[in-house]
Amino acid sequence: MDARLDYFADPAAGRPLKHFMSTGRALKESALPAATQELVAMRVSQINGCAACLDVHTKDAAAAGETSVRLHLVAVWREATVFTEAERAALALAEEGTRLADAADGVSDEVWARAAEHYDQEQLTALVMLVAFMNATNRLNIITRQPGGAYVPGRFH
Repeated sequence: MDARLDYFADPAAGRPLKHFMSTGRALKESALPAATQELVAMRVSQINGCAACLDVHTKDAAAAGETSVRLHLVAVWREATVFTEAERAALALAEEGTRLADAADGVSDEVWARAAEHYDQEQLTALVMLVAFMNATNRLNIITRQPGGAYVPGRFH
C-alpha cells in the first residue's frame, strides 16, 4: 500500500503537522506514566484500525522495555491479568473516549470516576488529551493510507 501523502516530504503537509506533533511531544513529557501512554495509544489505534500508529506505539513500547505479553494482550485487556487497575481505568476511558458514537453520553460517569481514583488532575488532563490526540492522529493516517511496518523505534522522539 502506498501512502496518499508523504507528510515528511510535502511542505504543505509538513508545516501544520510539525505543530500538531508538538502536542504529542508535550504529552510524552506529562505526568501520565509512559507505559500507560503507550498502552492507551495502542488501544485507541487498534479500535480505529490505524496500522501506522499501532506500529509506532508497539515498537516504542517494546524499545522502552514493555513485555511482549502485555503488548499482545492490549486488545483483550479486560480478560488479561497483566494490567494494573490504574492501566485498566485508563484503557476503559480510552475506549469510551474513542467510541463516542456508541454511547449517547460519551464517557460514562463510572469510567470517569474509576480513572479519577488512579490519576490526579494533571494526569487525567494528559489522559484526555492523549485520547483525543491519538484519535486525530489515527484519522490523519487512515485518510492518507499511511502504512504500518517500517517504523524505527525512537524516530519521533
